[in-house]
Amino acid sequence: MDVQKPILVTGAAGFIGFSIALKLLEAGRVVAGLDNINDYYDVRLKQDRLSILDKHAGFKFFKLDLENHKAIEALFSTHSFDIVVHMAAQAGVRYSLVNPRAYTQSNIDGFLNVLEGSRRTGVKHLVFASSSSVYGANRKVPFSVHDNVDHPVSLYAATKKANELMAHSYAHLYGVPSTGLRFFTVYGPWGRPDMALFLFTRAILAGQPIKIFNDGLMSRDFTYIDDVVEAILRLIDHPPAADPQWDGLRPDPGASFAPYRIYNIGNNNPVELLEFVSAIEDCLQMQAQKQFLPMQPGDVQMTFADIQDIARDFGFHPRTPLREGISSFVAWYRQYYGDRRE
Repeated sequence: MDVQKPILVTGAAGFIGFSIALKLLEAGRVVAGLDNINDYYDVRLKQDRLSILDKHAGFKFFKLDLENHKAIEALFSTHSFDIVVHMAAQAGVRYSLVNPRAYTQSNIDGFLNVLEGSRRTGVKHLVFASSSSVYGANRKVPFSVHDNVDHPVSLYAATKKANELMAHSYAHLYGVPSTGLRFFTVYGPWGRPDMALFLFTRAILAGQPIKIFNDGLMSRDFTYIDDVVEAILRLIDHPPAADPQWDGLRPDPGASFAPYRIYNIGNNNPVELLEFVSAIEDCLQMQAQKQFLPMQPGDVQMTFADIQDIARDFGFHPRTPLREGISSFVAWYRQYYGDRRE
């Protein structure tokens, strides 16, 4: 692949997309960023991320809606991309209960437009965001890419599972090499305001109670953003090949006869929710007021990533301890917002 060709990063104003684009630019790569800068959360945060990317000569930004198929078709027709890193999506489990159509428009229709652009222009590697949410009702842990994931418990999860199926079909039909990444609770500086670390930090600093669901009997495989980006940079220039050992009589969900792979991107170390809160309290040197509530619809009690496949194939091992990652976030938050509510 031509390292001077622009890499298309969708969702470039979002948390993970911005972080990937920044590391690519710092490594001397050329990046085309796409985002519609919607108001799902604070637009100022998205604009400030983009202002950092704009400082790099190798960055060009396109403000487009993924579901606008004519605009996406024109983008792919007028620019040549060997690599597409598709991070744009309507995120959030709970919001999918409130505004389900936003998920089908962005995550299904929008992803179809990216797939169509990729196959029409011969993209050599499509890397796309899936989610640990696809494991749904699965109880076997750690969650493995080789396990069946046919029982989602939210529409958001269902759209991410649909993305995996859609990418596989294009890998098979049109030879679009595709790698799906199931992210496990990504956190860190420049994070999303709807995520727990952001919500808890903001509330504690404001002297407001934090909501602890399922009475705190939950755990998450928190994954620091720098570790996530490192994993993506390790695999981005290595599109998957067909697995000649794949057997349709014993189908392995994590591999394929097509140029397609799925990987978990996690920390391989679930942390109990109350331990997570305690770490935030320590970093802020403040105590949280805790409001204990029942489990929310669409939520799961535990996430736990089996990362053997990505460790084997790309030597990836997360390196950031939880408290170190939370400390980095808190330092960023205080610098960006000050000790006040957003």
